[in-house]
Amino acid sequence: MLFFYRILINLVLLLSPIIILFRIIKKKEHPTRFLEKLGISSKNRMQGKVIWFHGSSVGEVLSIMPLIERLEKNSKVKQIVITSSTLSSSKVLEKYKLNKTVHQFFPIDANLIIKKFLNYWKPTAVFFVESEIWPNTIQNLHKRNIKIALLNARITNKTFTKWFKFKSFSKDIFNKFDLCLCQNKETKLYLKKLGSKNIKNLGNLKFSESKKIKKINKIKNFKLLNNKNILFGGISTHYDEEIFCGKVHLELKNKYKKFISIIIPRHVNRAESIKNDLENLKLKVHLHSSKINIENDTDIYLVDTYGETKSFLNMCKVVYLGGSIIKRGGQNPLEAARSGCKVIHGSNVDNFKEIYALLNNIGVSSKINGVKDAKIKIIKNLKTNVKQKKNIVKINQLGRKILNSINLEIRNLI
Repeated sequence: MLFFYRILINLVLLLSPIIILFRIIKKKEHPTRFLEKLGISSKNRMQGKVIWFHGSSVGEVLSIMPLIERLEKNSKVKQIVITSSTLSSSKVLEKYKLNKTVHQFFPIDANLIIKKFLNYWKPTAVFFVESEIWPNTIQNLHKRNIKIALLNARITNKTFTKWFKFKSFSKDIFNKFDLCLCQNKETKLYLKKLGSKNIKNLGNLKFSESKKIKKINKIKNFKLLNNKNILFGGISTHYDEEIFCGKVHLELKNKYKKFISIIIPRHVNRAESIKNDLENLKLKVHLHSSKINIENDTDIYLVDTYGETKSFLNMCKVVYLGGSIIKRGGQNPLEAARSGCKVIHGSNVDNFKEIYALLNNIGVSSKINGVKDAKIKIIKNLKTNVKQKKNIVKINQLGRKILNSINLEIRNLI
């Protein structure tokens, strides 16, 4: 199976110039840093111990930031490399003021490229976040006796089924992890069946929160939205979900006058298309990047920039979290909960079902079934909305406990 995988990945490598060019045109690739994906690093390596973390996109990268902040203070660690695959994650990382940490785009998982990357960075230990498992990279790390860990591991039933179809191949990959830190019991069971060893269920790292991102968002001040009545926000929305949020706004207009709804799409490069869709619903849309005054009859404030979600959450009373009325597995609701928002969501939250179960149980979140039900839940939450101070304290206490446990495991490994 590894043989066929390598043929496939080498085909991707051959086609990479065309793929990268297409992605640059679509504004999904960095126009000057694309060579990093071919193993050509754009940052200097410092002398001493280097630790490498890899997370696929924004959510995974943000989840490890509390750990990164602690490792920055570790005198034994001279440099931290964070790799990710998306342009949005690199833009979010630019907002952090980190001394030892650099960002690179994840190299294509071809032997030639990975060897070039490893020869340059020579990491002491590597941490793959959640379900980022790359066979060639793992094989090369193992050959070099570099410590490999799966951090905040999450294996769904769907993912497990795919891996288990190729049992011997999977075992040869999963048994090379020196440490697997799971975010739930289900993942621990699946990893054991796939051949992993040294598996520990320490909880979901996403319960913890970065101190630096708190500071970043405290200094945000959107004067344009001062004195505006913001009732509802649609956060991290996917295709079609913006139209859903627009229809919810129209329903709310039957009860409330002069208010604004905020929409922050998952991929902000879709902003113009989203604007057109909402205007087709006869809604007046204001783009965040325009920097001009908001007209009094504005319906939707559409955020088309990265890394400012937390600031907007602080303005919203109730939020809908995207990827949940469509089959995307939902989005992490903890950031919204910490901001004191009530959360509404669809039924497709498999990626965060344990977190949603907890928040539903304490009354912070609730499931909706369509536009009318969303309107009812929002109105109910607006009537009873108070900042959930006790619940926020509970979440933060749990987050610190999980962070301390995981940090100890990392220190022992490196």
